[in-house]
This record gives sequence, structure tokens and C-alpha cells, in this order.
Amino acid sequence: MASSKVLLITGVSSGFGRALAKEALAVGHKVVGTVRSAQAKHEFESLHTSAAFARVLDVTDFDAIDHVVAEIEASVGPVDVLVNNAGYGHEGVMEESPLSEMRRQFDVNVFGAVAMMKAVLPFMRERRRGHILNITSMGGYITMPGIVYYCGSKFALEGISEALGKEVKPFGIAVTAVAPGSFRTDWAGRSMTRTPRSISDYDDIFEPIRQAREEKSGKQLGDPAKAARAMLAAIASEHPPAHLLLGSDALGLVRDKLSALENEIGAWQAVTLSTDG
Repeated sequence: MASSKVLLITGVSSGFGRALAKEALAVGHKVVGTVRSAQAKHEFESLHTSAAFARVLDVTDFDAIDHVVAEIEASVGPVDVLVNNAGYGHEGVMEESPLSEMRRQFDVNVFGAVAMMKAVLPFMRERRRGHILNITSMGGYITMPGIVYYCGSKFALEGISEALGKEVKPFGIAVTAVAPGSFRTDWAGRSMTRTPRSISDYDDIFEPIRQAREEKSGKQLGDPAKAARAMLAAIASEHPPAHLLLGSDALGLVRDKLSALENEIGAWQAVTLSTDG
């Protein structure tokens, strides 16, 4: 491989975080992973005697993040790549889901990711190099009823990633928003938070989607190890993409969405143009 890098990956206990850490270690990178417990720290560090490092950190503990990142820079080495992987799915119809659930969803999926980026940027900017990968979702492009807060958080992270990429490009720092489709991770199972149902009017639109998701859980098309290798290819690239879709389902659904959007823009073009001067 071209060169060994230090990767800082949030949420390495499962899913994409774990898969990426394992693939990165296998090709000679050092990996610092954030975990939620001393037990998880021990498990992660046992993956590799000299290249796997864990730090106990909840990404919603915003006051702790700067200190942890500075300590990693001092003790492990310069962070070449930040991967914002920590996140979870919230399932719930909007009218039924309390605002506190939305706040929690955004704290983890958006504010936690931004706090991590803000912590690594001074170091990357000083070195004039670095790469940030934000794991978003095809739910940052397409939407489905019943995951409103989740889609909102991923749309937000997509926009933040793209805008930040423009701010830091002059300093040799790349930002890539990685949007996976359906993969065999815990997202639809253990990691999903569900708001209890209460309004029967939504049964017809919501129940078939929930049922399909539960039936597919564990049998999704996407292979997390292959997703990890795709991310490593982006990290190794001279010109990494601002946006990277993962999976044939993501490709098909996002293309359909963009095509529908183009058609709608065309249909309303006369009204759009009617507002000038």
C-alpha cells in the first residue's frame, strides 16, 4: 500500500466502524477507535497488538472531544483521516415522535460529527493535509415515511460535509460524504431506536415499510467488508470524491430521486422564473 495512515474512527464496536477498522488494520494503517465502555476498549485493542488503539468517548460529550483528540495527536500520532461513523437510526412517524427524540438523533448524527470535525481541523489545517469521511446514508438523498428525524440528520450531514469541503480544500483537506444503501449492519436491528406507535391513521403507510425493514434485517444486499474496502479506496485516492454512494440500491434509488427532482423542476419552471424582477 502507498502509505500507512492514522485513522480516527468513531463508533468502532460494530457495523461500518468495526468493518473499516479491521480492513484498515489488515493493510497496515493505525486505527484509533472510539468506544463506549472499558470492555469495548479491551476488545478493540485486542484486534492488533501495536496498531489498534481505543478511547472511551461518547460523541455527544461535546466538552470532552477536544481533549481526547489532542491526546490522540500527542500519543498515537497525527490524525490523517477522521471517519465519523458513530450514529444510529430513529424510526417513528413525525407526528408521533417527541422533539426530544429528534434532539437526541441530531446530537449523535450531526452535532457529534461536527464536534469531531472541529477538533481535528486545527491539526489538519496546520499540516496542510487530511481527509474527513462522514458516513451519511442514502437517507441523506432519498426519504421514506417513518424515518423523518433520521433522514433530516443525514440531509444535514450531507450539506455540512459538502460546504466544509469547499472551506478546507485550499488547505489540502478533503471531505467525503459516504452514503451507504442497505448493508448487513445493526442499523435496522439493535441500533434502531423506535418511537411507540399511537395514531392509527398512519398504519397503512408505515406498517408495510417497517415490516419490509424487519424482514430484510441481516439479509441486506450490502457487505460491510466491501464497503470498508471502498472507503479505503477513497482514502487512498489523489482526488477523493465529495460524495460516494455505496451499493446498487443506493445508486438506483438516488438516481430515481434526482430524475424525479429534475422532472418537477421542469414542470414548475415557468412559476420559478415568474418571480424575477
